Amino acid sequence: MKFQVQYTDKGSSARAGRIETDHGVIETPIFMPVGTVGSVKGLHFRDVSDDAKAQIILGNTYHLYLRPGLDVLRAAGGLHKFNGWQKPILTDSGGFQVFSLSQNRKLTDEGVVFRSHIDGSKHTFTPESVVDAQRVIGSDIMMALDECPPGQSDHKYAEKSLNLTMKWLKRGVKHFDETQPLYGHSQTFFPIVQGAAHKDLRVRAATEIAELQREGNAIGGLAVGEPTDVMYEMVSIVNSILPADKPRYLMGVGTPVNILENIALGVDMFDCVMPTRNGRNGMIFTENGIINLKNEKWKTDFSPLDECGTSFVDKVYSKAYVRHLFVAGEMLGALIASEHNIAFYLHLVSMARQHIIAGDYADWKNVMVRRLQNRL
Repeated sequence: MKFQVQYTDKGSSARAGRIETDHGVIETPIFMPVGTVGSVKGLHFRDVSDDAKAQIILGNTYHLYLRPGLDVLRAAGGLHKFNGWQKPILTDSGGFQVFSLSQNRKLTDEGVVFRSHIDGSKHTFTPESVVDAQRVIGSDIMMALDECPPGQSDHKYAEKSLNLTMKWLKRGVKHFDETQPLYGHSQTFFPIVQGAAHKDLRVRAATEIAELQREGNAIGGLAVGEPTDVMYEMVSIVNSILPADKPRYLMGVGTPVNILENIALGVDMFDCVMPTRNGRNGMIFTENGIINLKNEKWKTDFSPLDECGTSFVDKVYSKAYVRHLFVAGEMLGALIASEHNIAFYLHLVSMARQHIIAGDYADWKNVMVRRLQNRL
């Protein structure tokens, strides 16, 4: 993987860059639609790629490991051949999902033992086994196994958690460097900066990770319950330490406002389930604010779904029609809203890139943040 910072903003730490992988080029800043089980929920890849203009999607090792299973993925020749997505794929190691299973997992120095949310069967993830799993999946960018502590963790718990994550990271790096890709394309390995909301722990983690000089780095454990201003503070601290010539990936973030604010802090890559999850519940994001399509006010509003939208659904369907679909319980409503939101997120980061190149990102961002928070 190669990364180049091409432009920087005059009034912030925002930057526009270019990531090269064997499955294609990614222009940053970028949003990655979440394809947890190998699909972006409810959407055809044709629309995710050609309509929404996605350049990379995310898959999840935990879910893919359980279903369809590594044997199936290996037999298929990896996830790209299994699901037909020919552009880059990033995989999360499963650390966050295991964190979410707090009642069904046990952490040890060796790894984490957990029970499947599907059938209760027992499994073990180690730093080495998740590297092997991601070799089988064949993702272009893979993540280290980490523990994601709750956002409000006290210092004692967060420090213990970080110690474990850093031990696991050293083992994961070693195993990655001692193994090879399985399908003829290169893979890269991102460490994850943890430390909850504690400055000293974030500084320590970022410093140790920066010294590893991997091809990219991730920031985890934010947007998990901490206040938004704490998120921004932690990202600012971490990005002041992580190498500027490597891409920075903020995991699981977030709202359109979160994304714009973190771009200003020097983040390059984002993912979040919000576009599809909120879309399935009737919420769409627009340049002028948030629309709840289930509201009565849209019942006879025959204007386009989003006059400023870039997806085909924005011009073809009206607010009244999509509201009708939700009220009627018709699945098409959720699909239209999901398609719109994915396209909007990709358009938002594309606009951000254009304004970074123009050198006026900070001013544009401040205006957009106010508009995005409107409730229409």
